[in-house]
Amino acid sequence: MATPAERPSTLSGLTESEAKEFHSIFVTSFIIFTVIAIVAHFLVWQWRPWLPGPKGYSALADHVTVALHGVLPFVS
Repeated sequence: MATPAERPSTLSGLTESEAKEFHSIFVTSFIIFTVIAIVAHFLVWQWRPWLPGPKGYSALADHVTVALHGVLPFVS
């Protein structure tokens, strides 16, 4: 083990081998997280697409109108 005088003075305080090990763990973790996020987005897209269907946003407007008619009496 290196004494404090032998350790290089870097911003992180890590040696080159420690920095490389940390970098490899970070990159691996990031790739795993990204793959999980892509799979999750794909599964949610299959369950409920967040872009409009064949009727476009007009179908959404009908539901919003019904919801507003239910909420407006409580607001005024």
